[in-house]
Parts: sequence; structure tokens; C-alpha cells
Amino acid sequence: MALKFQYNKTFLQQLNNGLKVRENALPTLVAKEAALRVEVKKAREAVEAIEEKLTAELQAQSSNQRFWNEFPENVISVREVRIDIKKIAGVKTPVLLEVVFNVERYSAFLQPAWVPAGIEAVKNISQLKIEAELAKKKVEILEYARKKTTQKVNLYEKVQIPEYQEAIRKIKRFMEDEDNLSKSSQKILKAKIAAMEAA
Repeated sequence: MALKFQYNKTFLQQLNNGLKVRENALPTLVAKEAALRVEVKKAREAVEAIEEKLTAELQAQSSNQRFWNEFPENVISVREVRIDIKKIAGVKTPVLLEVVFNVERYSAFLQPAWVPAGIEAVKNISQLKIEAELAKKKVEILEYARKKTTQKVNLYEKVQIPEYQEAIRKIKRFMEDEDNLSKSSQKILKAKIAAMEAA
């Protein structure tokens, strides 16, 4: 902390205010860090759950590989991904609201009977992939916020608060010493004056 020391009451007051701000903020930061730690764990578990579902869905469809060769091209696409923002421990994170698909018209007579089921499978797999990406992004955002909060907790706890306390001690000691010196010099001066008057 690059504090330019001034040995006076005004600077001492500034230091006391700065210390108070940090001491008051610390419990909130510690609570936020703990909350973010829990949320990061939950978000990671959510990613794993989505990826397990996705893997299961892909494996289920892999047995139908020969059918997929007959699946009509460009019949389905993602038109829109609707996302909302949710605050978690004061951190903005993305939440998937809906994936809107565009399904082109196709001839039910010219295509195999399983095409509608295939379209649903594609929708499901696409939705899970988008969910997984969003869930990973959420982990990233929360992890970054947690790291930043941990850094701030450490900065306050291990660096700034001790430095402020030490600076306050030094200034108080200096001012006490100055006060004692002033009182001593006044006593000496009074004694000299009294001696001169007595002579």
C-alpha cells in the first residue's frame, strides 16, 4: 500500500476511515466468496449432468446410423436461442429460456415414416449441446468472480487491514511522543522561568 505518511490528526482520521471501510466490507466479501464456491460446485455438477444426458442421447442415436443417411438435409435449424440473465451472489449469469427451431416443410409421402421422430431427436441433441455450452459459460463466469472475490478477501485480510493498523499505530505513537516531548519542554521551560524569577 503506497500511503504517503503524514503525522497529523487529519491523516490519522483518513486511515481510521479507510480501515473501517475494509473491516466492514470483509465479512460481506467472505460470505460472497463462500456463496460463489457453492454455486461453482452446483454449476459444475449441472454441466456433468447435461453432458451425461447428451452422451446417452448420442449413443441411443448411433444405433440408427443407417437411417440418418436418409435424413433430409437442411430440414431443421436453430432459429433463435433465448437467454435470460440471473444474478447469483451478485454475479450476472446466463440462463437458457428456450431454443427456437426452424423446421422446413417436407413431403411426408416422399420421406421415411421415422423423419418426425428424427426431427425430435435432432431438436433434443441440439438443445442439450446449447445447454451444455451455456452451463460451461456459467461455470466460467462464476469461477472468475470467485477468484476475484478471493483475491479481494486476501488483499483486505492479509495486506491492507494489517498495513492500515500498523500505520495507525505508528502515527499514534509519533503523536504521543510529540505530545510527551511538548509537555516535557513546557516543564523545563517553566522550571527555567521559575529559576530565573527566583534568582
